Amino acid sequence: MSKTITPYEKENISKKQQVADMFNNISRKYDFLNRVLSFGIDKIWRRKAIHTLKTLKPQLLLDVATGTGDFALEAIRLLKPRKVVGVDISEGMLAIARDKIADRKLSDCFEVQLGDSERLSFSDGTFDAVTVAFGVRNFENLQQGLDDICRVIRPGGQVVILEFSKPRGFPIKQLYTFYSKNILPQIGKLFSKDSRAYSYLPESIAQFPDGNDFTDLLLNAGFKQVSCKPQTFGICTIYIGIK
Repeated sequence: MSKTITPYEKENISKKQQVADMFNNISRKYDFLNRVLSFGIDKIWRRKAIHTLKTLKPQLLLDVATGTGDFALEAIRLLKPRKVVGVDISEGMLAIARDKIADRKLSDCFEVQLGDSERLSFSDGTFDAVTVAFGVRNFENLQQGLDDICRVIRPGGQVVILEFSKPRGFPIKQLYTFYSKNILPQIGKLFSKDSRAYSYLPESIAQFPDGNDFTDLLLNAGFKQVSCKPQTFGICTIYIGIK
């Protein structure tokens, strides 16, 4: 069994708590560094992921690991749902999300709450769809988290997960490996007070069960018609599952 990758490698603190601490530490720089480190491509990935829900037209949407709310806000813009609920374990990230909600006067249709993404506090079949952007990689128990996501989706509903993956083709694989191990952590250290956070990122991506390995986990959770759509040479992947 492979070692669990954690942000700070503190054996006496759970991965869940370490992830919460990490995002609390970097919350003020998170959006800025996302744009810089991805060269702005993350916006395109988010848009494509949300467009997969166009046919379903979800009215009640749950955004798991919502962070600063960017994915949920884009979903509101593109899908016009009646209500979006965002859940995250980092109060620092949620504080940013609440500011965005207030600035855009969206409190009637978007609310966020502190919560455990692996133990969601909602009844079975509550939501038409669940989205997760760059969050499942940080789950302490990945299968448990996917099981619970499936539980809160109504029959016929959909999950859309956007997550980093490992490019496999030459020369993208080699360039990406060099960038993620050498450039990305240095930029993170330059702008963030948490030097470890952007070393954890490539480590967690390297260990994450992407591609077919991840779709197998979605099938195990109870999803059907599961698919994965690699983006930008396989740097990230959109995963879709129907309950």
